[in-house]
Amino acid sequence: MISTLLFDLGGTLHDVHGTPESRRRFAEHLIRRLGQYGILLDTDPDTLAALLRKNAEAYKQRGERDYTELEQPVIWNEWYLKDFAIGEERLAPIAEELSFLYDYERVENMRKTRLKETIEALHGLGIRMGIVSNIISTSLVPHVLNEYGIADYMECIVMSSGTGIRKPDPRIFTIAMEQLGVTPEETGYVGDTISRDVLGARNANLGLVIQINNPSIAHRDVNFHGADAPKPDYRIQELYEIPDIIRRINQR
Repeated sequence: MISTLLFDLGGTLHDVHGTPESRRRFAEHLIRRLGQYGILLDTDPDTLAALLRKNAEAYKQRGERDYTELEQPVIWNEWYLKDFAIGEERLAPIAEELSFLYDYERVENMRKTRLKETIEALHGLGIRMGIVSNIISTSLVPHVLNEYGIADYMECIVMSSGTGIRKPDPRIFTIAMEQLGVTPEETGYVGDTISRDVLGARNANLGLVIQINNPSIAHRDVNFHGADAPKPDYRIQELYEIPDIIRRINQR
C-alpha cells in the first residue's frame, strides 16, 4: 500500500531547457546585479556564460562524487565565479538571490502537461506528497510550487540546499519520511534520473520507484545501463500516468 509520493523537481514536475540565448541573458543580468553590489566583473556576457556552464558542470560532478551540497557563498566563490576571486564575504548577501536566478532565469522551466490535474488526482486518492530535490537555491522550489498552484498539496520540501545532502544519498529521503511520519514501504518516489533518483530511492528502500522519461539527462546516466544498474518499478512518459499506477497498486 502506497500512502505517500515524493517528487523530484527538474525534469519531473517541470522540464528544464537551457539555450545559448537564455544563458547569455542570465549572464547579462548577473553582471548588472553584481555591479549593484559593487562587484565588478571584468568580462562580457558570452564569456561569463561559457565560464558558468563549465564551472557549474565541474561543481555538479563534485556533488555526484560525494553527495554533498556546499553553502551558497562557497558555491559561487569557489566554483561558479572562481575565475574572479570575489570572496565569500562579498557574495554572501546575494548568494541566495543568485542561486534562485540561476535555476529560474538561466533556463526555461516548463511545467509538465496536466501537472496540477495529476497532483489533484493523487490528492483525491488520499496520497500525501512532498518534494526531495537537489538544488542550490532554498527559495526556488517553494516559488515554483506556488506558481504552478500545487504548493498546498506538498506537505514537505526537502532540498540539498537545506540539508547539505544530495541524492542518491538515502539520508535525504529519510529526512522527508521522518517529517511526514511515514515508512519506506509505504513511500514512493518519482524522478527522471537513474544515477540520482532511482538509485537514491533504492538506497532508501522505498516501496515504489517511478522514472519519468527525460532524454536531456541521458549523459548523467551513461554508467547506469548494465544488468546491475538500479531499475525503477515503472517507467513513464507523462506525469499524468501516475494516478492509474497508484490505483492499480493500492487495489491489489
